Amino acid sequence: MLKRLIQSWELRLSKVDRHRRASPFAWGLDHLTSHSEHLPAPLPVADFPHPPDFLREYVRQTLAAAERFFTPPPLAQWHLHDGWLTFPSSIQTPDEPNNLAWARYFPVRERPGATTRPPVVLVLPQWNADYASHVSVCQGLNAFGIASVRLSLPYHGSRRPVHQVRADYMVSPNLGRTLQAVRQAVHEVRLVLDWLESQGYHRFGIIGTSIGSCVAFLAYAFDPRLQVAAFNHVSSYFADVVWTGISTSHVRAGLEQHVTRHDLREYWLPISPFPYIERLGRPENRSKKTLLIAARYDMTFLPHLTRHALSEFERHRAPYTSAWMYCGHYTTGETPFKFHDGYLMINHMRKHLNPGGHVVRQALKSQLPAVLRPRSRALRPPA
Repeated sequence: MLKRLIQSWELRLSKVDRHRRASPFAWGLDHLTSHSEHLPAPLPVADFPHPPDFLREYVRQTLAAAERFFTPPPLAQWHLHDGWLTFPSSIQTPDEPNNLAWARYFPVRERPGATTRPPVVLVLPQWNADYASHVSVCQGLNAFGIASVRLSLPYHGSRRPVHQVRADYMVSPNLGRTLQAVRQAVHEVRLVLDWLESQGYHRFGIIGTSIGSCVAFLAYAFDPRLQVAAFNHVSSYFADVVWTGISTSHVRAGLEQHVTRHDLREYWLPISPFPYIERLGRPENRSKKTLLIAARYDMTFLPHLTRHALSEFERHRAPYTSAWMYCGHYTTGETPFKFHDGYLMINHMRKHLNPGGHVVRQALKSQLPAVLRPRSRALRPPA
Protein backbone atom coordinates (compact mmCIF):
# COMPACT_ATOMS: atom_id res chain seq x y z
CA MET A 1 0.00 0.00 0.00
CA LEU A 2 2.72 2.50 1.01
CA LYS A 3 4.81 1.53 -2.01
CA ARG A 4 1.92 2.25 -4.40
CA LEU A 5 1.21 5.61 -2.76
CA ILE A 6 4.85 6.71 -2.83
CA GLN A 7 5.44 5.62 -6.41
CA SER A 8 2.26 7.36 -7.56
CA TRP A 9 3.54 10.50 -5.84
CA GLU A 10 6.93 9.99 -7.53
CA LEU A 11 5.36 9.84 -10.97
CA ARG A 12 3.40 13.06 -10.35
CA LEU A 13 6.53 14.87 -9.18
CA SER A 14 8.56 13.61 -12.13
CA LYS A 15 6.07 15.22 -14.54
CA VAL A 16 6.33 18.71 -13.02
CA ASP A 17 9.28 19.52 -15.29
CA ARG A 18 7.78 19.80 -18.77
CA HIS A 19 11.01 20.85 -20.50
CA ARG A 20 12.53 17.38 -20.91
CA ARG A 21 13.29 16.64 -24.55
CA ALA A 22 15.14 13.79 -26.20
CA SER A 23 18.47 15.07 -27.55
CA PRO A 24 20.19 13.64 -30.63
CA PHE A 25 22.74 10.89 -30.09
CA ALA A 26 26.45 11.67 -30.52
CA TRP A 27 29.62 9.77 -29.76
CA GLY A 28 31.25 13.04 -28.63
CA LEU A 29 34.80 11.84 -29.20
CA ASP A 30 36.03 15.42 -29.65
CA HIS A 31 35.30 16.04 -25.95
CA LEU A 32 37.63 13.19 -25.06
CA THR A 33 40.51 13.88 -27.43
CA SER A 34 40.66 17.55 -26.43
CA HIS A 35 41.45 16.57 -22.83
CA SER A 36 43.40 13.31 -22.95
CA GLU A 37 46.48 14.39 -21.00
CA HIS A 38 45.95 11.53 -18.54
CA LEU A 39 46.65 8.93 -21.22
CA PRO A 40 50.22 7.62 -21.62
CA ALA A 41 50.21 8.56 -25.33
CA PRO A 42 47.89 10.38 -27.73
CA LEU A 43 44.96 8.30 -28.95
CA PRO A 44 44.04 9.45 -32.49
CA VAL A 45 40.48 8.75 -33.54
CA ALA A 46 41.70 8.05 -37.08
CA ASP A 47 43.50 4.92 -35.85
CA PHE A 48 40.15 3.23 -35.14
CA PRO A 49 37.71 2.10 -37.82
CA HIS A 50 34.60 2.74 -35.71
CA PRO A 51 33.75 5.08 -32.77
CA PRO A 52 32.93 2.15 -30.41
CA ASP A 53 36.44 0.77 -30.95
CA PHE A 54 37.94 4.10 -29.95
CA LEU A 55 35.69 4.39 -26.91
CA ARG A 56 36.55 0.92 -25.64
CA GLU A 57 40.27 1.60 -25.90
CA TYR A 58 39.84 5.03 -24.31
CA VAL A 59 37.95 3.44 -21.40
CA ARG A 60 40.56 0.71 -20.97
CA GLN A 61 43.43 3.20 -20.80
CA THR A 62 41.47 5.65 -18.63
CA LEU A 63 40.67 3.03 -16.01
CA ALA A 64 44.38 2.19 -15.85
CA ALA A 65 45.18 5.90 -15.43
CA ALA A 66 42.20 6.81 -13.21
CA GLU A 67 44.37 8.65 -10.67
CA ARG A 68 45.55 11.07 -13.37
CA PHE A 69 42.08 11.22 -14.96
CA PHE A 70 40.55 12.65 -11.77
CA THR A 71 43.49 14.87 -10.72
CA PRO A 72 43.21 18.50 -11.89
CA PRO A 73 46.23 20.67 -12.68
CA PRO A 74 47.26 23.17 -9.94
CA LEU A 75 45.29 26.40 -9.81
CA ALA A 76 45.86 29.68 -7.99
CA GLN A 77 43.21 31.93 -9.59
CA TRP A 78 40.50 32.28 -6.98
CA HIS A 79 37.97 35.04 -6.44
CA LEU A 80 35.77 35.25 -3.34
CA HIS A 81 33.11 37.96 -3.30
CA ASP A 82 29.98 38.17 -1.12
CA GLY A 83 30.26 34.50 -0.21
CA TRP A 84 30.64 33.28 -3.81
CA LEU A 85 33.85 31.54 -4.83
CA THR A 86 34.64 31.50 -8.55
CA PHE A 87 37.58 30.05 -10.45
CA PRO A 88 38.35 28.91 -14.01
CA SER A 89 37.46 25.27 -14.55
CA SER A 90 40.33 22.90 -15.22
CA ILE A 91 38.52 21.65 -18.34
CA GLN A 92 37.64 24.29 -20.89
CA THR A 93 34.60 23.37 -22.98
CA PRO A 94 33.11 24.87 -26.17
CA ASP A 95 30.33 26.37 -24.00
CA GLU A 96 31.90 29.48 -22.51
CA PRO A 97 29.55 29.96 -19.50
CA ASN A 98 30.47 26.47 -18.30
CA ASN A 99 34.16 27.32 -18.06
CA LEU A 100 33.82 29.35 -14.86
CA ALA A 101 33.14 27.27 -11.75
CA TRP A 102 30.89 28.60 -8.98
CA ALA A 103 30.61 27.67 -5.33
CA ARG A 104 28.81 29.29 -2.39
CA TYR A 105 30.79 29.50 0.83
CA PHE A 106 29.09 29.18 4.24
CA PRO A 107 31.68 29.88 6.97
CA VAL A 108 30.99 29.68 10.70
CA ARG A 109 31.99 32.03 13.49
CA GLU A 110 35.21 30.78 15.05
CA ARG A 111 36.38 31.10 18.63
CA PRO A 112 38.89 33.94 19.11
CA GLY A 113 42.37 32.54 19.53
CA ALA A 114 41.48 29.11 18.15
CA THR A 115 44.54 27.29 16.83
CA THR A 116 42.64 25.18 14.28
CA ARG A 117 39.84 25.95 11.90
CA PRO A 118 36.50 24.12 12.14
CA PRO A 119 35.70 21.21 9.83
CA VAL A 120 34.18 21.94 6.44
CA VAL A 121 31.83 19.93 4.22
CA LEU A 122 31.44 20.16 0.46
CA VAL A 123 27.80 19.82 -0.65
CA LEU A 124 26.90 18.64 -4.17
CA PRO A 125 23.20 18.88 -5.11
CA GLN A 126 21.18 16.87 -7.61
CA TRP A 127 20.86 17.19 -11.37
CA ASN A 128 19.09 20.42 -12.42
CA ALA A 129 19.24 21.82 -8.89
CA ASP A 130 18.45 25.52 -8.58
CA TYR A 131 20.42 28.07 -6.53
CA ALA A 132 18.41 27.39 -3.37
CA SER A 133 18.82 23.61 -3.47
CA HIS A 134 20.74 22.19 -0.47
CA VAL A 135 21.28 25.63 1.05
CA SER A 136 19.31 24.39 4.08
CA VAL A 137 21.77 21.49 4.41
CA CYS A 138 24.64 23.99 4.47
CA GLN A 139 22.84 26.08 7.10
CA GLY A 140 22.14 22.95 9.14
CA LEU A 141 25.85 22.12 9.09
CA ASN A 142 26.59 25.69 10.18
CA ALA A 143 24.26 25.24 13.15
CA PHE A 144 26.59 22.53 14.42
CA GLY A 145 29.77 24.52 13.93
CA ILE A 146 30.69 23.02 10.55
CA ALA A 147 31.55 25.28 7.61
CA SER A 148 30.29 24.27 4.18
CA VAL A 149 30.67 24.94 0.48
CA ARG A 150 27.84 24.29 -1.95
CA LEU A 151 29.12 23.61 -5.48
CA SER A 152 27.30 24.28 -8.73
CA LEU A 153 27.77 21.33 -11.07
CA PRO A 154 28.85 21.83 -14.69
CA TYR A 155 26.16 23.25 -17.01
CA HIS A 156 24.01 24.28 -14.01
CA GLY A 157 22.73 27.73 -13.09
CA SER A 158 24.76 30.52 -14.66
CA ARG A 159 27.01 27.86 -16.22
CA ARG A 160 24.20 26.69 -18.48
CA PRO A 161 24.51 27.67 -22.17
CA VAL A 162 21.99 30.34 -23.14
CA HIS A 163 20.17 28.03 -25.58
CA GLN A 164 19.55 25.42 -22.87
CA VAL A 165 16.55 25.44 -20.52
CA ARG A 166 17.84 22.60 -18.34
CA ALA A 167 21.28 21.29 -17.39
CA ASP A 168 20.94 18.55 -19.99
CA TYR A 169 24.56 18.78 -21.10
CA MET A 170 25.58 17.23 -17.77
CA VAL A 171 23.88 13.93 -18.68
CA SER A 172 22.92 13.45 -22.32
CA PRO A 173 23.04 11.06 -25.28
CA ASN A 174 26.37 12.69 -26.15
CA LEU A 175 28.63 10.00 -24.66
CA GLY A 176 31.90 11.92 -24.68
CA ARG A 177 30.42 15.13 -23.29
CA THR A 178 28.83 13.25 -20.37
CA LEU A 179 32.17 11.62 -19.55
CA GLN A 180 33.85 15.01 -19.70
CA ALA A 181 31.19 16.77 -17.59
CA VAL A 182 31.46 14.30 -14.70
CA ARG A 183 35.25 14.42 -14.83
CA GLN A 184 35.07 18.23 -14.81
CA ALA A 185 32.86 18.14 -11.71
CA VAL A 186 35.32 15.87 -9.85
CA HIS A 187 38.17 18.20 -10.76
CA GLU A 188 36.25 21.15 -9.36
CA VAL A 189 35.57 19.38 -6.07
CA ARG A 190 39.28 18.78 -5.65
CA LEU A 191 40.13 22.37 -6.64
CA VAL A 192 37.74 23.69 -3.98
CA LEU A 193 39.54 21.43 -1.48
CA ASP A 194 42.81 23.05 -2.58
CA TRP A 195 41.34 26.49 -1.89
CA LEU A 196 39.97 25.45 1.50
CA GLU A 197 43.34 23.97 2.42
CA SER A 198 45.00 27.27 1.49
CA GLN A 199 42.57 28.96 3.93
CA GLY A 200 43.74 26.78 6.81
CA TYR A 201 41.05 24.06 6.80
CA HIS A 202 42.23 20.50 7.29
CA ARG A 203 39.15 18.42 8.25
CA PHE A 204 36.96 17.71 5.23
CA GLY A 205 33.70 15.91 4.53
CA ILE A 206 31.49 15.63 1.47
CA ILE A 207 27.76 15.21 0.83
CA GLY A 208 26.30 14.34 -2.56
CA THR A 209 22.74 13.81 -3.78
CA SER A 210 21.72 11.88 -6.92
CA ILE A 211 24.29 12.72 -9.62
CA GLY A 212 26.02 14.79 -6.95
CA SER A 213 26.38 11.52 -5.03
CA CYS A 214 28.24 9.96 -7.97
CA VAL A 215 30.57 12.95 -8.35
CA ALA A 216 31.16 13.07 -4.59
CA PHE A 217 31.99 9.35 -4.51
CA LEU A 218 34.57 9.69 -7.28
CA ALA A 219 36.26 12.57 -5.46
CA TYR A 220 36.07 10.68 -2.16
CA ALA A 221 37.67 7.58 -3.64
CA PHE A 222 40.65 9.49 -5.04
CA ASP A 223 41.28 12.36 -2.60
CA PRO A 224 42.75 11.32 0.76
CA ARG A 225 41.74 14.65 2.31
CA LEU A 226 38.09 13.58 2.28
CA GLN A 227 37.59 11.37 5.33
CA VAL A 228 33.82 11.55 5.90
CA ALA A 229 31.07 11.19 3.29
CA ALA A 230 27.30 10.87 2.98
CA PHE A 231 25.98 9.66 -0.37
CA ASN A 232 22.29 10.40 -0.91
CA HIS A 233 21.04 7.81 -3.48
CA VAL A 234 23.56 5.18 -4.53
CA SER A 235 24.18 3.02 -7.60
CA SER A 236 27.01 0.87 -8.85
CA TYR A 237 26.80 1.90 -12.51
CA PHE A 238 26.19 5.37 -13.95
CA ALA A 239 24.68 3.93 -17.14
CA ASP A 240 22.13 1.76 -15.35
CA VAL A 241 20.56 4.75 -13.59
CA VAL A 242 20.26 6.61 -16.90
CA TRP A 243 18.83 3.55 -18.66
CA THR A 244 16.24 2.55 -16.04
CA GLY A 245 15.30 5.72 -14.13
CA ILE A 246 12.18 7.79 -14.72
CA SER A 247 14.21 11.01 -14.42
CA THR A 248 16.31 10.12 -17.47
CA SER A 249 13.80 8.42 -19.77
CA HIS A 250 14.29 11.24 -22.30
CA VAL A 251 18.06 10.59 -22.28
CA ARG A 252 17.45 6.89 -22.90
CA ALA A 253 15.19 7.81 -25.83
CA GLY A 254 18.20 9.40 -27.51
CA LEU A 255 20.44 6.43 -26.74
CA GLU A 256 18.57 3.21 -27.30
CA GLN A 257 18.59 3.27 -31.10
CA HIS A 258 22.40 3.44 -31.09
CA VAL A 259 23.73 1.57 -28.03
CA THR A 260 22.58 -1.17 -25.69
CA ARG A 261 22.46 -0.94 -21.93
CA HIS A 262 25.50 -3.23 -21.75
CA ASP A 263 27.43 -1.02 -24.21
CA LEU A 264 26.56 2.13 -22.27
CA ARG A 265 27.68 0.55 -19.02
CA GLU A 266 31.04 -0.14 -20.62
CA TYR A 267 31.44 3.31 -22.22
CA TRP A 268 30.60 5.17 -19.00
CA LEU A 269 32.52 2.86 -16.67
CA PRO A 270 35.20 5.51 -15.87
CA ILE A 271 32.53 7.72 -14.26
CA SER A 272 30.76 4.89 -12.40
CA PRO A 273 31.43 4.11 -8.72
CA PHE A 274 31.73 0.37 -9.48
CA PRO A 275 35.41 0.11 -10.50
CA TYR A 276 36.57 2.29 -7.60
CA ILE A 277 34.70 0.80 -4.64
CA GLU A 278 37.66 -1.51 -4.05
CA ARG A 279 39.80 1.54 -3.25
CA LEU A 280 37.76 2.12 -0.07
CA GLY A 281 38.67 -1.39 1.08
CA ARG A 282 42.39 -0.65 0.98
CA PRO A 283 44.09 -0.37 4.40
CA GLU A 284 44.84 3.34 3.98
CA ASN A 285 41.15 4.12 3.38
CA ARG A 286 39.45 1.93 5.97
CA SER A 287 39.35 4.77 8.49
CA LYS A 288 37.00 6.73 6.22
CA LYS A 289 33.45 7.11 7.51
CA THR A 290 30.94 6.39 4.74
CA LEU A 291 27.16 6.73 4.93
CA LEU A 292 25.04 5.33 2.07
CA ILE A 293 21.42 6.58 2.00
CA ALA A 294 18.83 4.91 -0.23
CA ALA A 295 15.08 5.09 -0.80
CA ARG A 296 13.09 1.86 -0.76
CA TYR A 297 10.67 3.03 -3.46
CA ASP A 298 13.14 4.90 -5.66
CA MET A 299 12.18 4.85 -9.36
CA THR A 300 15.32 6.69 -10.46
CA PHE A 301 18.04 4.87 -8.51
CA LEU A 302 16.34 1.48 -8.49
CA PRO A 303 16.85 -0.38 -5.19
CA HIS A 304 18.55 -3.37 -6.82
CA LEU A 305 21.25 -1.01 -8.16
CA THR A 306 21.83 0.21 -4.62
CA ARG A 307 21.97 -3.33 -3.27
CA HIS A 308 24.57 -4.19 -5.90
CA ALA A 309 26.71 -1.28 -4.73
CA LEU A 310 26.36 -2.40 -1.11
CA SER A 311 27.41 -5.94 -2.05
CA GLU A 312 30.53 -4.49 -3.68
CA PHE A 313 31.36 -2.61 -0.47
CA GLU A 314 31.03 -5.86 1.43
CA ARG A 315 33.02 -7.88 -1.13
CA HIS A 316 35.94 -5.47 -0.84
CA ARG A 317 35.53 -5.12 2.95
CA ALA A 318 35.06 -1.39 2.64
CA PRO A 319 33.47 -0.09 5.87
CA TYR A 320 30.15 1.71 5.51
CA THR A 321 26.86 2.50 7.25
CA SER A 322 23.60 2.34 5.31
CA ALA A 323 20.18 3.89 5.87
CA TRP A 324 17.01 3.02 3.91
CA MET A 325 14.23 5.60 3.84
CA TYR A 326 10.55 4.75 3.23
CA CYS A 327 10.18 7.09 0.25
CA GLY A 328 11.27 7.53 -3.36
CA HIS A 329 13.75 9.69 -5.24
CA TYR A 330 11.73 12.88 -5.65
CA THR A 331 9.87 12.43 -2.37
CA THR A 332 13.18 12.46 -0.49
CA GLY A 333 12.98 16.22 -0.95
CA GLU A 334 9.40 16.46 0.30
CA THR A 335 7.99 16.81 3.83
CA PRO A 336 8.42 14.85 6.07
CA PHE A 337 11.16 12.80 4.38
CA LYS A 338 13.49 15.74 3.77
CA PHE A 339 13.87 16.30 7.52
CA HIS A 340 14.86 12.68 8.09
CA ASP A 341 17.28 12.84 5.17
CA GLY A 342 18.83 16.07 6.41
CA TYR A 343 19.20 14.64 9.90
CA LEU A 344 21.00 11.55 8.58
CA MET A 345 23.51 13.56 6.57
CA ILE A 346 24.17 16.33 9.08
CA ASN A 347 24.37 14.02 12.07
CA HIS A 348 26.88 11.81 10.25
CA MET A 349 29.08 14.84 9.65
CA ARG A 350 28.69 16.13 13.20
CA LYS A 351 29.53 12.75 14.66
CA HIS A 352 32.67 12.05 12.65
CA LEU A 353 34.10 15.49 11.92
CA ASN A 354 33.93 16.44 15.61
CA PRO A 355 33.55 20.23 15.45
CA GLY A 356 34.10 20.49 19.22
CA GLY A 357 31.61 21.09 22.01
CA HIS A 358 32.37 24.78 22.40
CA VAL A 359 31.82 25.38 18.68
CA VAL A 360 28.51 23.55 18.70
CA ARG A 361 27.26 25.44 21.76
CA GLN A 362 28.25 28.78 20.30
CA ALA A 363 26.70 27.96 16.91
CA LEU A 364 23.46 26.75 18.45
CA LYS A 365 23.21 29.86 20.58
CA SER A 366 23.38 32.06 17.50
CA GLN A 367 21.24 29.87 15.22
CA LEU A 368 18.34 28.77 17.40
CA PRO A 369 15.31 31.03 17.72
CA ALA A 370 15.31 33.01 20.96
CA VAL A 371 12.28 31.12 22.25
CA LEU A 372 14.26 27.84 22.16
CA ARG A 373 17.46 29.14 23.75
CA PRO A 374 18.01 28.09 27.36
CA ARG A 375 17.51 31.02 29.70
CA SER A 376 20.17 31.98 32.20
CA ARG A 377 19.69 30.89 35.81
CA ALA A 378 19.19 34.52 36.95
CA LEU A 379 16.18 34.96 34.66
CA ARG A 380 14.36 31.79 35.69
CA PRO A 381 11.28 32.28 37.88
CA PRO A 382 11.73 31.28 41.52
CA ALA A 383 10.61 27.81 42.53
